[in-house]
Amino acid sequence: MRICTRQAAAPSQRLSKAIGRRREVSRAGAFAVLLVLLASPFSAQAQQAQQRSPITLQQAVNIALEKNPERKAALADTKAASADVKSARVFLLPQVTFTETATRGNDPVYVFGSKLRQQRFATTDFALNVLNTPAPLGNFATRFGGTWNLFDSFASWRAVNRAERRNEAAAHQLERTDQEIIYRVVNSYYGVLLAKKHLEIAEQSMKTAGSILDRSKNRFESGIVVESDLLTARVRQATRKQELIRGQSSLALARAQLSASMGVPLENEFEPAEALAERNLPVIPLEEAEKKAVETRPDLKRIRSEEAAQQQSVAIAKSSFGPRVNAFGGWQADNPTFGAAGGNNWLAGIELQFDLFDGGAKRAMLSHERALQEKVAAVREMATDATRLEVRRAYYDLDSFRQQVEVARATIAAAQESLRINQNRYDSGLSTITDLLGAEESARRSQTDYWEILYRYHTGYANLELVSGTLNPQSAVVVP
Repeated sequence: MRICTRQAAAPSQRLSKAIGRRREVSRAGAFAVLLVLLASPFSAQAQQAQQRSPITLQQAVNIALEKNPERKAALADTKAASADVKSARVFLLPQVTFTETATRGNDPVYVFGSKLRQQRFATTDFALNVLNTPAPLGNFATRFGGTWNLFDSFASWRAVNRAERRNEAAAHQLERTDQEIIYRVVNSYYGVLLAKKHLEIAEQSMKTAGSILDRSKNRFESGIVVESDLLTARVRQATRKQELIRGQSSLALARAQLSASMGVPLENEFEPAEALAERNLPVIPLEEAEKKAVETRPDLKRIRSEEAAQQQSVAIAKSSFGPRVNAFGGWQADNPTFGAAGGNNWLAGIELQFDLFDGGAKRAMLSHERALQEKVAAVREMATDATRLEVRRAYYDLDSFRQQVEVARATIAAAQESLRINQNRYDSGLSTITDLLGAEESARRSQTDYWEILYRYHTGYANLELVSGTLNPQSAVVVP
């Protein structure tokens, strides 16, 4: 019986061992699949990072000035303004027209006049029945005509001058648009650099939170601290995990903003070839920046050009009260059939026009143009005052950022040393978890503040050049 029992038990043991091996194999396979799933996002991120094209700030600015749709719209405005200048000059030249007309009818006046123009009128055409009920007649008229405005109280010349001033205004607006595009590229480029630093800080804070959690867990398992320390450390780690997730999203959004400011599709992501670091940018005195802004800022030049154009509009309204002298002339050939011989004649003359009464329309137009002139002058004064204020605000902000950089740099070292000391004190039981987490938060905050101030310093410098009207692709903030 014992032998039978052992023989019967052997197959069941082999079966259980086989099942155990299958479970181990299945667990190993599941674990391998889990590793693949966990590694796939990192491999995808690595592949996506390799696909990003490295780009410098100067290259990003050059691409934006070529592809940004806002600049294309401003460039189209300059082309339209240039075409308006050519259109205004047309009125200074004579206008020549050519017409070819084919007619046929039995209208008595038409038949009578056409025969005269064809030089085929005869004595038989004076018969009453021929005059009253003529036979149908065909006429092919070839005519060259022309008019020339010899004098219109200088209205045409002033219209040309107005179109040229508006063309200058469009050119100044294009220049200002370029400066605004450059500033947005600088801002978004440094925004990507700042987002990368935030992500690095979040990753570092995640590791620090994990180290604090391990310390708290060991001390709790050793019975040195209560469970609340362990729970507090876990809450801090969860908070840092959320910050890491937000940092990844912020970086992706910053890359999209850079592509949008460059005028390229958002799918085209770029990797900044530069790093966020301190740079010695030239100091711009306040008086010099304010003087340059008033004299050279493109949008102020545009307003001054628009004011000059409005002055010409007032002059044109005044010219409408003056006389106008026009010359006209024409040559016409009339033939009974196309290509047949007929008669030809010409006519030329000069006319003088002077409006004696128009119901007050011209005076109303003059008052309207003068009111617009006053408005443009007021806009120029407001824009000048606003520009001075913008320069002062940008200057004081930049000066504040420059000083804060030095303070933030010194704070980082002190915060890191405080964190190290509190970690040692916590391990020795001389401080609480609250002290340690407070030191960790201060260390993280000091790094975040430093990189944000550095970002604001660079973008603030670009803003000062923008409000001063000197920002260009060769500016110190663009070219390293």
